[in-house]
Amino acid sequence: MDAGEEAGHFPAMSTPLPAPVPCVGVVCLRGDEVLLIRRGRPPRQGEWSLPGGRIEPGERAVDAALRELREETGVEARISGLLDVVDGLFPEAGRHYVLIDYVAEWVSGEPVGGDDAAEARFFPLAEVEARVAWEETRRVIALAAAGR
Repeated sequence: MDAGEEAGHFPAMSTPLPAPVPCVGVVCLRGDEVLLIRRGRPPRQGEWSLPGGRIEPGERAVDAALRELREETGVEARISGLLDVVDGLFPEAGRHYVLIDYVAEWVSGEPVGGDDAAEARFFPLAEVEARVAWEETRRVIALAAAGR
């Protein structure tokens, strides 16, 4: 890590981002399908992504993951493990999220977009490359699928 990174400055950014916001994401698998949401708000508005969101004060990360999954999709799942921690640096939106990504197995419910998700659907894992724009999301989904 160079000195600029330590101070919160990254090579492509001329100004520092605010303090990171802790968030969760869920790779919810049902057979050979993954649950995706179409983002209803920035950053990455309109893109397919993982259900998830901010951790509320006093909330455990794993509880936040299940809550966000329910709120955004109406789906119930069982968390089966921690996948990765990803920095979501979005200088255009002035945001830095620390995304704690979990893998989960679908238990019940058919997805319906809710909260800040414009749409929610299960897609075949084979379609992830074509549907998901952000490379980090594609990587985390592949990590979950490989660990099955």
